[in-house]
Amino acid sequence: MSQHKSTVAEIRRRFDSEIDRYTNLETGQAAVFDSPLCLSLVAEAAAVTTPHAQDMLDVGCGGGNYTLKLLERMPNLNVTLTDLSQAMLDSAQQRVRPKTTGTVTAICSDIRELDLERQRFDIILASAVLHHLRAQSEWRSVFQKLFDAVKPGGSFWIFDIVESSLPEVQAIHWRRYGEYLTALESEAFRDEMFARILEEDTPRSVAYQLDLLREVGFSEVEVLHKHSCYAAFGAVKR
Repeated sequence: MSQHKSTVAEIRRRFDSEIDRYTNLETGQAAVFDSPLCLSLVAEAAAVTTPHAQDMLDVGCGGGNYTLKLLERMPNLNVTLTDLSQAMLDSAQQRVRPKTTGTVTAICSDIRELDLERQRFDIILASAVLHHLRAQSEWRSVFQKLFDAVKPGGSFWIFDIVESSLPEVQAIHWRRYGEYLTALESEAFRDEMFARILEEDTPRSVAYQLDLLREVGFSEVEVLHKHSCYAAFGAVKR
């Protein structure tokens, strides 16, 4: 495993240059398993568990796909978008503003540094962003921050790359994901994506994150879908 991890500035520069990869609502992010399915599942779960929602936060919004999918079901939401990349935020705002009758607020920030008002949001979405957290202390502080920002009766939904706690099973997932990436584009693309994951990401298992959701205060957790090294899951704050 690579010992070097990309800095926030390095990750921001990459996202600035890859907007097209995160702005296709039909395919989602094609380089991950079951992206369109998880887009739909997260939106539907958020809508049915939080039907009264008025305010939502999209953490690491990218091009805004998850917000857009939710707005298909709940077109009156007030939307807050956050991302490291101003270019991504600009793209997301342009796509989101015509799709809601509510307000749209954009904040360029690292979620680790962002101050969030307590009990501010009915729904929080976090797609392919939390894997950038490093130490266990960062994971806990961010999950606690997001729990505190959810209103009672609200929900928090995640789609992300995950690891297995069993090295033997992780090897299976890694092999299958490599086969998927090769079939999608090429062996060179597979190698590029694997190198990026090793440099940028520090994924944790679904079990770890579900335990952490409970630990910070969520009363109910749910797994929506898991396919190899990608999963969609979340929690409701009763």
